[in-house]
Amino acid sequence: MSRKKFIVRSNFTDIANFAKMIPTRSKMLDSGSPAPVPATYPINELAKLIHPGRMKLKIDRIVEHSDNVKSFILVSAEGKKLAPFRAGQYLTVQLKIGSSVLTRPYSIASTPQNARDGFYNITVKRVPDGFASGWMLDNLKPGDELTAFSPEGTFVYEPIRDAKTVVGIAGGSGITPFLSLAGSIADGSCKAELVLLYGARNADEIIFREELDKLNQNDKIKVVYVLSDSNEEGYEKGFIDAKLIQKYAPEHYSIFLCGPKAMYEFAEKEIEKLGIRKKNVRFELFASASKPEAIPGFPMDKAGLTFRLTVRQFGKETQIECLSHESVLVALERAGIEAPARCRSGECGFCRSKLVSGEVFIPSNTDGRRIADVKFGYIHPCSSYPMSDLTIKID
Repeated sequence: MSRKKFIVRSNFTDIANFAKMIPTRSKMLDSGSPAPVPATYPINELAKLIHPGRMKLKIDRIVEHSDNVKSFILVSAEGKKLAPFRAGQYLTVQLKIGSSVLTRPYSIASTPQNARDGFYNITVKRVPDGFASGWMLDNLKPGDELTAFSPEGTFVYEPIRDAKTVVGIAGGSGITPFLSLAGSIADGSCKAELVLLYGARNADEIIFREELDKLNQNDKIKVVYVLSDSNEEGYEKGFIDAKLIQKYAPEHYSIFLCGPKAMYEFAEKEIEKLGIRKKNVRFELFASASKPEAIPGFPMDKAGLTFRLTVRQFGKETQIECLSHESVLVALERAGIEAPARCRSGECGFCRSKLVSGEVFIPSNTDGRRIADVKFGYIHPCSSYPMSDLTIKID
């Protein structure tokens, strides 16, 4: 048997040097201030301001644009500073309607500077058969308080990613994030230029007309109104297609789009004709489908069926009813279960939950799950539709 020699070196010198440091450190500690440790630190207070979690807001006033569109001017109900945001982000409000507890995200129409001045502006348009929008328009009044969450969203201008000029395509109440962006360009806080193509059925349906006309006087902002159902002088006629975009766009530009689903579907095909790189095209969040059975891939044999949903949350188990044409999140809200939710479009992942058993249908355009979540059986309830009895665990 061969023998090997090993040399073991002592680390005594390191230990001795470390021991010499102890008196020096003790003197430094003794020379410190006897004042007690602060209860909080400036950086922590800044973090609380930027990410306050829940905010208690109060309706300061309501601007009525029409019977079906109103803007709610919100201020702090506690006299606190409002959380800052970036133009294009949204504010999620929590509502309790009867026995239902639900959230709704609304793009902020006011500017980041307005938040520093103490208010947000969210605009609500009545959705046919809409649960929350109708209730808000018919019931909320000045002085009422709302719970809201910190502003979020990725529909923002990024100088590194986006071209100097943004061509904005807006439809209906989808004008709100562009109003915020235009205001930020006008006050100098956003170093971009904006060509805004705003589609409406007729001139009477143009929201924020006075504000947009004023912004149109800025040399960095160009507002073009496009009417689909009327032929009035001074307006573009028809739909916002590739030809119209090319008419007003400069040589290099990014496209931002926010509006109803039908406009998305039309504009997406038109944008493809322009040959723009995908990184320069930004779509605001898709809302969850109100008629998922119309989406390709939906199992039509499950249309109109009712299933049992078992919910595991906080150590409790609850069974409720869920419908195949409603998202799992809607079923939770309808049953009065306070489920975590923000964007309601499958992107943010705030409602992420474990699918313990059962099958769901998830439209491909609202499946914002990470690869790992798909592999290990997690879903976003806001964009998942029950196709069988389900059991989910809400984290």
